[in-house]
Amino acid sequence: MIKTDILIIGAGPTGLFAVFEAGLLQLRCHLIDALPQPGGQCAEIYPKKPIYDIPGFPEILAGELVDNLMEQIKPFQPGFTLGERAETIEKLEDGSFVVTTNKGTKHNAPVVAIAGGLGSFEPRKPLLGNLSRYEDKGVAYMIKEPEIYRNKKVLIAGGGDSALDWSIFLADVAEEVTLVHRRNEFRGALDSVEKVQELKNKGKINLITPAEVVALHGAGKLEKVTVQRTDTEEELEVEVDNFIPLFGLSPKLGPIADWGLEIEKNAIKVDNSLDYQTNIPGIYAIGDVNTYPGKLKLILCGFHEATLMCQSAYQRIYPNKKYVMKYTTVGGVIGFDGSKKEAPKAVVKAIN
Repeated sequence: MIKTDILIIGAGPTGLFAVFEAGLLQLRCHLIDALPQPGGQCAEIYPKKPIYDIPGFPEILAGELVDNLMEQIKPFQPGFTLGERAETIEKLEDGSFVVTTNKGTKHNAPVVAIAGGLGSFEPRKPLLGNLSRYEDKGVAYMIKEPEIYRNKKVLIAGGGDSALDWSIFLADVAEEVTLVHRRNEFRGALDSVEKVQELKNKGKINLITPAEVVALHGAGKLEKVTVQRTDTEEELEVEVDNFIPLFGLSPKLGPIADWGLEIEKNAIKVDNSLDYQTNIPGIYAIGDVNTYPGKLKLILCGFHEATLMCQSAYQRIYPNKKYVMKYTTVGGVIGFDGSKKEAPKAVVKAIN
C-alpha cells in the first residue's frame, strides 16, 4: 500500500502545483492519473497550444507549463500512479482514506484532494457511419504533435476556439488547410476569426461555410471527404490526408461520482469560503472539477484553490500544530531531497 500525506487525484496543472504548496508545509504528496503522463489536458490534448493568462508568462505553451511545474515540484519528490483510474474510496477507523485504482493499486492518506479537471472525457464525434474505420488512419479528435501534419492536406471541422486556433497554426505547417463549419458565424475569439479571414484572403486557408462533412472515403486510410453546403445542399469532394473534427469534449466524473460527494452539473460542490472541502471532511476538490458560486474554470484559479487546500490539509493532519506562514523570499524552499533555495542574506557592515 502506498502511503502519503495528501493523495491527489489528477496530475494536471492544479494537482501538480498542489505538490509545491504542500511541500512548503513539509507534506508529501502522491498523484493518481488515468493518463500515462503528468500534465492532464495540457499534456494530452493541446501541449503545443499557447496559454496567455498565466501570471508572469505573457505566453507559454501548455506543454512548457507542465514541464515548468514538474521542475518546480522536483525537490518535493512526489510519487505517481499513472495510467490508472481512481476507482473506489474507503474511510478507515483512524479517519484516513484508502483509494484503490482500476488496476488494484491501493493508496492510503489522511487527506484526498480531487484535482481531476473535467474528469474523464471523450471527444464529441460527428455522426458518420464509417467514422471508426478511419480512426488513427487519417481521423483524429485532438492535435498532440503538429509536425505530424507537415506538408499534409488537413481538413478541420468546428466553429470554436480550438478549430480556429489550430487552423491558424497549421496554415504554416500543412500543405493545405480546409476549415468547415456548419454556420457562417464562429463562436471563438474575435481576433482568431479575423485572422482566419485574413488567411483565407491570402489563400492559406480554404474556408467552407455553412457546411458539414457528410461522408469519408478511402481504401485502408482516409483519402477524401464529402462536404455538403447546408444552404444549397451542394456537395464537394475534398482530397485530404487528415480529418480533425474539433467539436469539444464530453466530460464525465467517472467512478468519483459514486463516492457520496455532493454533485452539481457534473462537478463537485465545495465550500469556497474557507478551503474547498467537499461534504465529506478530509476530501477536497480543486480546479475545474469543483463548483461554487462565482467559479471560474481557469488554471490560475486552480492554483489559488490548491494553496488554500494545502493550508487546511496541514491543520487536519497536525491539529495541535500552529503553522506560521513565511514568504518563500524569507523562508526559502527546502526540498525533501536536501536541496535549499533561499534569497541571499543582507550583509551588515559597520562604517568607520
